[in-house]
Amino acid sequence: MGSALWAGISGLNASSKELDVIANNLANVNTVGFKSGTTYFADVLSQSISGGSGGTMQVGRGVAVTEVQTQFGAGSFESTGNATDAAIDGDGFFMVNDDEGATYYTRAGAFHLNSDYLLVDINDYTVQGQTIVNGQAGPLGDINLQGVQSEPAATTTVSLGANLNSATETGGQYNTTQTVYDSLGANHTLNTVFTRTENAAGGGYWGIEASLGAEPGILNYDGVIFDSDGNMTGMYTGEATATGGGTVTADRAGMIYKDTTSTFTLARTAGGIWSITDNGGYANASLVNSSAASPQISLDGTGTVDLTIAPTAPAGATTVTFTLNNTVTMGLSDIDIDLTGITLPGGATIGNGNHITWNLIGDDSLDITQYASASVIRSVTADGYASGQLKTLSIDADGVISGFFTNGQTSQLAQIVLAKFTNPWGLNKLGSNLFGQTVVSGAAIQNNPGSSGMGALTPNTLEMSNTDIATEFIKMITAQKAYQSSARVVTTQDTIMQELMNLKRS
Repeated sequence: MGSALWAGISGLNASSKELDVIANNLANVNTVGFKSGTTYFADVLSQSISGGSGGTMQVGRGVAVTEVQTQFGAGSFESTGNATDAAIDGDGFFMVNDDEGATYYTRAGAFHLNSDYLLVDINDYTVQGQTIVNGQAGPLGDINLQGVQSEPAATTTVSLGANLNSATETGGQYNTTQTVYDSLGANHTLNTVFTRTENAAGGGYWGIEASLGAEPGILNYDGVIFDSDGNMTGMYTGEATATGGGTVTADRAGMIYKDTTSTFTLARTAGGIWSITDNGGYANASLVNSSAASPQISLDGTGTVDLTIAPTAPAGATTVTFTLNNTVTMGLSDIDIDLTGITLPGGATIGNGNHITWNLIGDDSLDITQYASASVIRSVTADGYASGQLKTLSIDADGVISGFFTNGQTSQLAQIVLAKFTNPWGLNKLGSNLFGQTVVSGAAIQNNPGSSGMGALTPNTLEMSNTDIATEFIKMITAQKAYQSSARVVTTQDTIMQELMNLKRS
C-alpha cells in the first residue's frame, strides 16, 4: 500500500525537476548562446508480486530523473552593429581564458576590445586565437591587438592620367603634382612639368621634367611623343649640339623646347660679368651664375640650370650656336626617375634605391593623351603610404580578424581558433554561458573555423538562445498535469490510509 505513496512522491519530485529545467530555459530565452536543457525520465526498478512468474506480476516503484541533457542545436542568428561579434554556423565552441589561464568554452560570441586591447567576452575572459605577423600565424594564445599599426611603405611606382592640349604653343607648360611617401612614411610632393617642344617631324613632342619638392630628378628620357590621333606612342632623348663659339651641356634637355638652331650671344664686361644679348628665341632666358667662366642659363627663367655654356673665348663677347636634337626616338616605355642625389630627413629613402618608376606601359598604367581640349589631370596613382593607426576591425568566415587603418591599408592581425568535442553532452555547464571540459566530454579538438568539421563564423552576428517557447509551454503543461496527477495519487493514498486507521477506531 505504501508503494503508491512513494511512487506519487517520486512523480512530484520528477515533475518539479522538469519544471525547474523548463523555467530555466524560458528565463534564458534572450541569453546569447544559451543552450536549453531537456529532462529525461526512467521508471524505478519494479517489484515482483509473490506468486508471479516472469514479468507478469511486477509493480513499478515510481519515476526518477535520469538526465538533464543540453541541446546543442543552433539558436537563431541576430545581426548586430558590432564588428567584433561573431556566431558559429555549425559545430564548435569559442575558447576563452580567465586571469589564471583556465580555459572555458562558449557559444556566446559577444566580443569587444578591453582597455588593454585584448579581445574579450562579456565575462572579460580573453578570446583564444593566433596572432598573425607578416602573414604567418603564431601559437595559440590571447588575441592582443595592443600597439598594432600599419607600417609605412615607400612609393616605388607612380602613374598619371592626363590630357595635354594639342593647341599649346611651343614653350608652353603644364604642371602636375602628386603625393609620394618615403620609407619613414613622410609625404613629399612629386612635381611633373610637361613642356611643348618643336620637332621637324611634327608637333606631338613634349619635354618632361620631374622633381621631388624643389630637388630635380634625373629622367632616362627627355620627352614623350604623340601621334596624329593624340595617343602617346614613344619617347625621345634630347641633347644640345654646339656648332660654334664653345660647347654646350644640356643639364635639363627636357626644357630645351626649340628644335631649330638657337643662337645665344653672350657679352662679358671687364669685371667678368656675363649678360645675354641674344636669347635665341627663349624670351624668359636668364643667367643663373653670371660671374662664372662657364655661364649657366635658365631657359624658363625659374633659376634652375638648363644649359651650361663653355665659351671658346673666355672674355669679351661670344656667340654660341646650338641645336636641340630630339629625333633620337624609341617605343613607349616606363620612365625611371632617379632621385639618388636627394637627401631625405631622417636618412629615409624613396622608391627602389631612390629610383621611382613612372608607369606608362603596365596593365594598370594611366593614359596620357594629346587632344584638342584643355590640359587637365584625370587621375593620379602611387603606391606607398604613411604609417597608420588602427581604426576598425572585421572578422571573416575563417575567423581572420583584419584591421582597417587610418592610412587606408588593411592587414590581417589574428585568427580565432575554435574547439569541438567528441561528446559535447558531457561538458559541464558553469554558468555565464560557459562550459567546462570533463572526462566524459573528451579532450578539446582545436582548429580554424570552417575546417575539420568546425563551423564557419558569421560576422556582425550573435547566436541567440535555442529555447523554443512554444515547445517549452507544451512541456510545462504536461509537467503540470503530471504533477497534479502525482499529487492526486498522494492524496488518494492518504485517504485510503486514513480509512485504514479508521477501521482500528471502529
